[in-house]
Amino acid sequence: MAEFTHFDSEGNAVMVDVSQKDVTERTATAKGTVFMQPETLAKIVAGGIKKGDVLGVAQLAGVMGAKKTPDLIPLCHPLALTSVKVELVCDADNTAIEITATCKLKGRTGVEMEALTAVSIAALTVYDMCKAVDRAMRIGDVRLIHKAGGKSGEFNAN
Repeated sequence: MAEFTHFDSEGNAVMVDVSQKDVTERTATAKGTVFMQPETLAKIVAGGIKKGDVLGVAQLAGVMGAKKTPDLIPLCHPLALTSVKVELVCDADNTAIEITATCKLKGRTGVEMEALTAVSIAALTVYDMCKAVDRAMRIGDVRLIHKAGGKSGEFNAN
């Protein structure tokens, strides 16, 4: 298990010791999509969802999700995030909301999990707020699209 850093020599799960790593600026951007019926998206845009402002609430939920990542995912380090931006955009076909989250910090470990969590929590919030009108919504395509900083350098998804 040498290539997996979250296991010790005996195969036990451990939090990686990052104390010897350099402090560098690190960023990560993740994306995801909530697919829905055009009528559902029209209700969201018109403010017709009974639970309130879907896009605004989901944006805040995404920010909160990024901040709570170490509480949700075992072995994630608690991080002093310096920026979390969550954007929700209605697609041109009126059948989906595309979510993008970017997290930044100056630290010893990356923020990929925080960006992925932000997207996931924002998507789950959209689902929760709209499930009464569209139980067939689907959450998908959650993925890391960019990361920079640290020893492994820069990554850009194709």
